Amino acid sequence: MSDRLMKLELMVWRQKGPQDAGHFERLVCRNITEHMSFLEMLDVVNEGLIQAGKEPIAFDHDCREGICGMCGMVINGVAHGPQAETTTCQLHMRHFKDGDRIVIEPWRANAFPVIKDLVVDRSAFDRIIQAGGYISARAGAAPDANQTLVPKSDADTAFDAAACIACGACVAACPNASASLFTAAKIVHLGMLPQGQAERDRRVQRMVAQMDAEGFGHCTNHNECESVCPKGIPVSFIAQMNRDFLHSMVVGKERAPVREKPKT
Repeated sequence: MSDRLMKLELMVWRQKGPQDAGHFERLVCRNITEHMSFLEMLDVVNEGLIQAGKEPIAFDHDCREGICGMCGMVINGVAHGPQAETTTCQLHMRHFKDGDRIVIEPWRANAFPVIKDLVVDRSAFDRIIQAGGYISARAGAAPDANQTLVPKSDADTAFDAAACIACGACVAACPNASASLFTAAKIVHLGMLPQGQAERDRRVQRMVAQMDAEGFGHCTNHNECESVCPKGIPVSFIAQMNRDFLHSMVVGKERAPVREKPKT
């Protein structure tokens, strides 16, 4: 049985650089098989553009296994495309039909400036991690660290949070361009572990402050982030982050030194 071949009309966002005006370019691609991934389809399109002496479409990719989080793009208005809990590189062309019109855009957020075409600068996420997404407590070598008992429910929650691949789909889908789901996942991941307790209060304060400094919007409970997250991270982690933040503010005030009034 031969593979089903498709002809597709693409409307792709093209932008030469951060300071240039962008526009949609219409491209027609043929001989696309249903077994191709979405990125493989773009590879075929780029081969045709190069052969025609034209500029290929710039897009991010690395592992192509749903691990690295690099392949972010908005497909027909949905971050990563129509399949739930699926990255763009895992999305296959069998979910589209012959003759379909597909609109492809980059992530849209002030904190994610476009570098070129579908490539955006997501270094804001790196700076949020640098602000507090680490553990400095010494746990010893692997055998020693494994001796630290962690309740299964806490370990499961930490593992679920650690599944975040920092792709930025939550930001792209949120009408406020909020990074709360990403930041919450990183905070909850470390905050559920015994080794993460020493810096728990300081971590949430610093990471939330950096998130705000990067220009991300605030969460107003639209839940779009959860619906497009390729790893199914729930918005309940945002609630946990908010509880941790409020707790850190109360504890911080309790620990603040009492200053004596100057004598007059």
